[in-house]
Amino acid sequence: MEEKKPKKRVHMREQVPQVRARNFMEVPYGYTPEEAVEEASRCLSCLNPSCTKGCPVAVDIPSFIKLMKEGKFIEAAWKIKEENALPAVCGRVCPQEIQCESLCLLGKKGEPVAIGNLERFVADYEREKGEIQIPEKPKPTGRKIAIIGSGPGGLTCAADLIKSGHQVTLFEALHKPGGVLMYGIPEFRLPKAIVEKEVDYIKKLGVEVVVNAVIGKLYSFDELFNEYGSDACFIATGAGLPMFLGIPGENLNGIYSANEFLTRANLMKAYLFPEYDTPIKRGKKVAVFGGGNVAMDAARVALRLGAEKVYLIYRRSEDEMPARKAEIHHAHEEGIEFMLLTNPTRFIDDGKGNVCAVECIKMELGEPDQSGRKNPIPIKGSEFQIEIDVGIPALGTRSNPLLVSTLPDLKLNKRGYIMAEEETGMTSKLGVFAGGDIVTGSATVILAMGAGRKAAKAINEYLKWKYWDTRSLSN
Repeated sequence: MEEKKPKKRVHMREQVPQVRARNFMEVPYGYTPEEAVEEASRCLSCLNPSCTKGCPVAVDIPSFIKLMKEGKFIEAAWKIKEENALPAVCGRVCPQEIQCESLCLLGKKGEPVAIGNLERFVADYEREKGEIQIPEKPKPTGRKIAIIGSGPGGLTCAADLIKSGHQVTLFEALHKPGGVLMYGIPEFRLPKAIVEKEVDYIKKLGVEVVVNAVIGKLYSFDELFNEYGSDACFIATGAGLPMFLGIPGENLNGIYSANEFLTRANLMKAYLFPEYDTPIKRGKKVAVFGGGNVAMDAARVALRLGAEKVYLIYRRSEDEMPARKAEIHHAHEEGIEFMLLTNPTRFIDDGKGNVCAVECIKMELGEPDQSGRKNPIPIKGSEFQIEIDVGIPALGTRSNPLLVSTLPDLKLNKRGYIMAEEETGMTSKLGVFAGGDIVTGSATVILAMGAGRKAAKAINEYLKWKYWDTRSLSN
């Protein structure tokens, strides 16, 4: 008997590259209901499904897909929300290809079920139909929890704790909640209206959100505990301090960190200047330095701001790029010029304090380094210059010392990140938990959410027993 071949994956339709490269509208259009059912029907309904094991927040993937097969889209959205308060976000920005989808049985012989696309569809369907279900509020416990940072980790922790009956307040340093979802990810990948709706859902659960609250500056940590009366605290501030190239000329006009560039464009809507009064330099020839998702975002934003040429300069080959394959593919389609095995050595002044070019050197790959990637080695005498008027280092971020410097009894590692137990998020300070990028360094949205979930569970245990013995953390 001939083996039955699995149906082909239903790919989402997208804007034409030449059109989308000049607008900030979302790239994929999403599934129609018919397409969503067709893709869901590819699921084999395994007796021992492994996809859920790849989800950091443990969404019951088989159950929500089964509901989708039956056309029960609203119920499928509710099923996801039992474990994930941000499904419309996760469906768009999670690296499903290395998580849940990587464990899908269909992927062994073809393409796995598009779990992320299905999650996005049902979340959007629920929102568009206005059938948002708010669970019944549990009996109040009388306990107060303060969460510092309203990014994905903070939002997830808040949602879990509010469902346990605690009083939860989220403190956000900026003027809009959402953290990296608002300031870091471009509109064409994650529309801000969707983030706002997800945050609104968490508010409806009963979480209080306080914006423009810089803990460690406007409010001290002690004030948070003593005046607010917190019984426990979760630090989810992320790692927001940008890293730079450390080469001559990096202080010239026209050089932005990717953090500043994307924050201006995303959160402060500089791409709509002068309708919004946050300026940003619209370069004609832009160079972005790096190979991660943030570098791809910065390059694609620069293109949409009107750049004629956008160079993506990366010191390794494309195989070593940490960015998602989908983002690399979209950047290629849109005309970003990849300059691989290339490293900047200095920025050149036009004589008026503005950058006018960048000098680079060609690289070759040697033996693998500590990251497992081949180490780039400069090729002597291969220097050359590229004419640019904007340069954007996108090299990652590190711990911002603003908060942690005010907590001398909070143990940090050598890189300045908070030391916390992996399974609980418990820190060296009693009642204080931490998770996400402020503990691990730059990672993904879903891993921050997973850390928020672990911390919420641990905080519940801490409050149940009123205290834990402070355990020593290894250096």
